[in-house]
Amino acid sequence: MSASNTKNARPTVHRFAALSVVKHAYVPLGLATHPKFEPAVVADDADVPEWTHERNQQLADQFGVPYVRDVERALADFDVDVAVVSSEAERHCDLSVRAANSGKHVVQDKPMSTQLSECDRLVEAVERNDVRFLMWNRNGLPAVIQARDVVESGQIGRLYAVHVDFYFSKDAGPRKGSRPPGYPPIRWLDRQIEAHHDGSDGGVGQDAMGELAVEGIYPLAYIRLLGGVEVQRVFARTTAHFHQAHADNHVDDLASVTLEMDDGLLGTMSLGRIGASSHPDIGEIKIHLLGSEGAMVVSEPRPEVGVYYRGQPVHEFRNRRVGVENDFHLAENFRRAIESGGKTMLDVRESRAICATVEAAIRSGRSGQPEIVNRIGATS
Repeated sequence: MSASNTKNARPTVHRFAALSVVKHAYVPLGLATHPKFEPAVVADDADVPEWTHERNQQLADQFGVPYVRDVERALADFDVDVAVVSSEAERHCDLSVRAANSGKHVVQDKPMSTQLSECDRLVEAVERNDVRFLMWNRNGLPAVIQARDVVESGQIGRLYAVHVDFYFSKDAGPRKGSRPPGYPPIRWLDRQIEAHHDGSDGGVGQDAMGELAVEGIYPLAYIRLLGGVEVQRVFARTTAHFHQAHADNHVDDLASVTLEMDDGLLGTMSLGRIGASSHPDIGEIKIHLLGSEGAMVVSEPRPEVGVYYRGQPVHEFRNRRVGVENDFHLAENFRRAIESGGKTMLDVRESRAICATVEAAIRSGRSGQPEIVNRIGATS
């Protein structure tokens, strides 16, 4: 079914194909929380590794749908109008391009890609085929929505500066310096496959990815939502401070970034994967806003409750978020965009802009100099 036919027919339920599921399937599972989205098939290319087929089959069994080792056949034969892409990061854009070229709307896991040229290819495919695109994000969390409402109401006046702390308290294998001299470097993909059982896998793929690449979308999406302007230039300091896997693969697990944006808005963010023992909750995640008439600090995990009981496992999170309907908000936003032809919460151009900002920050961390963000259509 083409995108134009989908919009005209306005189906009651949008059937989707989950294209590759190598992490924890939170994107297709999140979309399926909405009653207007229904899983129809899980699919992947036949030549992917066996561990990928195994994870795909697990989701197909959970949904009670077929698993097809042929992406094009799944898109053509199962009456779907949406593709959900949750593959290795370096395959994200290729699968999304193929889905868009089949006339399917696309929901994609982060990061958009490990290569900015792939992002440009996806922007072209989405716009040429007139399909909707949504990058899965956290902008529907209650505290983020409240921060947006305060800014839009003018209560703190004109926004001058935004800072986001995004410290994620998960481990990533052996701590830096804990392995003896001469020990073989940790292979990135092997570590990610091993980490799957406890949920600490992050940048799954052949390409090693630091936390800027893996988690940078979240604070940058907050800043974009609240500031509403483009980033011009960045300056970053990056290092592998906590984890041996990051040090061995020459990627960051800790970073600070300064953002020069349009209209004179300044942004800063600090992020990192800081280890499970470093914080009693999921991590230190806060948004700081400075305006001409006031300021505010927003704790992103709120509202939350603390849960303690006899025999509680040592590593179980005590703090539990409540009132969280982020998945439903994203799915509902996507549904409206499909049925109206309107804009999604984080569309393909915005996602590409975030990827370009991350790419510039990584370059800056390596060069030690400010770096210009490569805007779409700009020549290098």
